[in-house]
Amino acid sequence: MGTTDAYRPDPGRSRPAPYEPGSLLDLLSVAAAVLDQEGRIVLWSPQAEELFGWSASEALGQFAAKLLVDEDHRGDVLELFAKVMSGGYWAGVFPALHKDGTTRLLEFRNVRLEDKDGGVFALGMATDREVLRDVERDLALSLRLVAQSPIGLAVMDTELRYVMVNPALERMHGLSARDHIGKRVHDVLPVKNAAEIESAMRRVLASGTPLVDQFVVGRTADPAVGERARLVSYYRLEDPAGREMGLATSVVDVTERHRAATEARRRLALIADASVLIGTTLDLDQTARELAEVVVPDLADVAAVDVLDTVLGGNSAPPGQRAAVFRALAVASVMSDGATEAVRAADPPGEIAQYDADRLVARCVTTGRPVLLSEVRPEDLPRIARDEDAARRLGRAGLHSYMAVPLIARGEVLGALDLKRTSNPEPFGEDDVVLAGELAARAAVCIDNARWYQRERATALTLQRDLLPQLPQNPAGLEVAYRYQPAGAAGQVGGDWFDVIPQDDDQSALVVGDVMGSGINAAAAMGQLRTAGRTLSALGLDPAEVLRHLDLTASGLDQALATCVYAVYDPQSRQCRVANAGHLPPVLMRPDRRPTLLDLPTGAPLGVGGVPFESIVVDLDPGDQLVFYTDGLVETRDEAIDTRLEVLVGLLDGPMPDLESTCDMLLRELREDNDQDDVALLIARVRPEPG
Repeated sequence: MGTTDAYRPDPGRSRPAPYEPGSLLDLLSVAAAVLDQEGRIVLWSPQAEELFGWSASEALGQFAAKLLVDEDHRGDVLELFAKVMSGGYWAGVFPALHKDGTTRLLEFRNVRLEDKDGGVFALGMATDREVLRDVERDLALSLRLVAQSPIGLAVMDTELRYVMVNPALERMHGLSARDHIGKRVHDVLPVKNAAEIESAMRRVLASGTPLVDQFVVGRTADPAVGERARLVSYYRLEDPAGREMGLATSVVDVTERHRAATEARRRLALIADASVLIGTTLDLDQTARELAEVVVPDLADVAAVDVLDTVLGGNSAPPGQRAAVFRALAVASVMSDGATEAVRAADPPGEIAQYDADRLVARCVTTGRPVLLSEVRPEDLPRIARDEDAARRLGRAGLHSYMAVPLIARGEVLGALDLKRTSNPEPFGEDDVVLAGELAARAAVCIDNARWYQRERATALTLQRDLLPQLPQNPAGLEVAYRYQPAGAAGQVGGDWFDVIPQDDDQSALVVGDVMGSGINAAAAMGQLRTAGRTLSALGLDPAEVLRHLDLTASGLDQALATCVYAVYDPQSRQCRVANAGHLPPVLMRPDRRPTLLDLPTGAPLGVGGVPFESIVVDLDPGDQLVFYTDGLVETRDEAIDTRLEVLVGLLDGPMPDLESTCDMLLRELREDNDQDDVALLIARVRPEPG
């Protein structure tokens, strides 16, 4: 009883364990006295001496009413004494007289006692009312706090069995207090690490050092509740004397906080991934695919990226209609039957689709604001799908939540990111709208950049192709083959050219050049230099003289610089005069010999000005070939140019197929992983003599 253990017989010991003070009874200091039938004190406890001030020698044999009660209350006391002695019981508060003459309110419990001879006595027990009220108040407060606390609380004995749980912990565990009492953790909760938990509890019991705020994620006894996150603390319980009584645990449910933090980390990770994974190239379709793949499955089960056709220079909706005409760029989905069916309802990438004004995606791009249907009802499907068949497919797919956010870059609505949930049971919420909007905003800038680069690429390619020779004829005494291949990136298009120019006396000029820089400006400069070269070629000038004039022309082209190899072949003498303006040397191929790079004076690029050029003469025999090329064919970022030139020569060393096959082979072998620059390639072979 109290905080001391009840005495249990033990074969290993003959007497109870020694008493250690500090129990609740010690705190109350309950005094005890026994009165005979006359009301005289026959037994007097040390606590009575402490409470009333009279020693045993002074109190024993005295009339209790005279010694302990003032005259005003003696009549009441004698009446109560008679009631108790006749078999009654009395409990209450009564003013008692102290030895020092003061009166104190004491809490009394009075009962009748009988001995074996039939003698009757009265037992009185008393304690200070203020001390008792303080203890009662503290106990009541503790009990109410435990019962009403939102924190789960439990007390376990020294064997780690539950002896008390509060209602909050009952709710957290999904079990009643009765299902806890007498059981241990592994009996109550379906946790895998019960042994680890009990080991931690025993360390706290042994050391007395609390273990505070241990983060635990696990299931409860109720399968419907799912996983919960909690902060658990363990404390050793001790009585006032410091004796170990058991263990107290407190449990704070932080599931919502944990879920919010997990969701925030997931969203930040998704945004971080988007910043890295979206916009890796300037290809419009690739950028759209990257956006769709980033949001699946973390945000949506099905994602589609659609761009307004007008943004890509296509057709708008018919006059008088508010419909939106889209070009589908990308679709991504999770691997599930529902998502697969929803993909069938989406517009296939590359196709044009028109959505009437009542469709949600049309409203999204018209208003420039997100559209959210957290819960999709059957009557909503026609507003989402492009037609009735697509609506039926979405119904079979189990579409239950839908969202569309606009793709806006530099104040212009480019299209929409269309998101659907079929497998994920959670509906889209406002937080998802914010996240999707952030991803769409980042991706829209990349899509816009890709769009403009694609336009620039198309413009530069058109200009480039219009300025290059169209199907040049084989000149006298020569067979020629040529290729022009643009760079993979839009901004790199435009600077390379080749030309085959017939001259008088059956001579022919062979030209390959490269304007430094890229884009439309480089293409325009190339066109001017090519035109100037053709004009100068008609004058029959020496190649070095032609380059000198081209140098003057380039100096007037807004600081344009270009490299160029200019050669003139004379079929009568079978000689080729060649001059170089800072360009890579052509490869000379002769039957049954190893190809070599022509040893040409390097010269300075066109546009530097004031640097002389020099021509050399190369004798050519039937079957000999000259391979002219620009640096885009051989240059890479991680290999020296000399190494790459050796690779080129090695590829040309061997049986010589037809010229067209040689062109294809060189582009295939040297450009497979290197398309950062455009390339012009021209191969000329001396015709065999008629035979």
